[in-house]
Amino acid sequence: MSKLIPLLIMPLGIALLLIVSRLFWRFRWSIPGAFFILYFFSIGAVSQELTRSLEGFWERKDSESVSKADAIVVLSGGGIYFRGPKASPVVEWGDPDRFLAGLQLYKKGKAPIIMFTGEQNTNSKTSGDIYIKEAIKLGVPPKALKTTSLVMNTQEEAIKVKKLLDQSKITSHKIILVTSAFHMIRAKRMFERNGMLVTPFPVDFKSNTAKRKKNPRDLILLWIPNAHNLAESSIAIREIIGRFVYR
Repeated sequence: MSKLIPLLIMPLGIALLLIVSRLFWRFRWSIPGAFFILYFFSIGAVSQELTRSLEGFWERKDSESVSKADAIVVLSGGGIYFRGPKASPVVEWGDPDRFLAGLQLYKKGKAPIIMFTGEQNTNSKTSGDIYIKEAIKLGVPPKALKTTSLVMNTQEEAIKVKKLLDQSKITSHKIILVTSAFHMIRAKRMFERNGMLVTPFPVDFKSNTAKRKKNPRDLILLWIPNAHNLAESSIAIREIIGRFVYR
């Protein structure tokens, strides 16, 4: 339900509800309202501001500048897909930023363990299982890799990572938390509520102020709607809803 209910109050969901209301109740403002919602959230001027407000004061860190911890915790969300024949499918990545940042921190000696969380994925494997397999291919020893069981949201991730720490007899619960910048405030809050000392390591930044200032063409494109901007706005709105609910 936590995945389905927010869809109804996303821009696309609201627009569809307005169109349906026009069909059944003949509200005159429904169609113009649907067009306005879709246009408004499909322009870069809006999606960039929404994303920027969520990313807040976070900045991309150099892994060298991070203090050492007991474990590196990498949250799911990389978008892993399987392509090719069923017998030997090939793993493709939607966005490997979290995964690669976790490995980089490990190879810099920032913690002896990497813990992945187990988001549901295809062919009955969780993302954590796949992350471990790929990390081993890149030279990380199996004993340094752990994953939670299946998780459905950030709260479950925090609870199950805490259990992994306890099982590993790590009592100080000091972690480096790796997730997308827009998601970091909510994730950090949840992990701290579950008794962990969190050093945030935000990655996967979405907003881009430098490009907007340097290229005049982008100032025009900011007001032209496209599907990418609608998707970015929807992600931002979902995160805003999540922060409100978790609060």
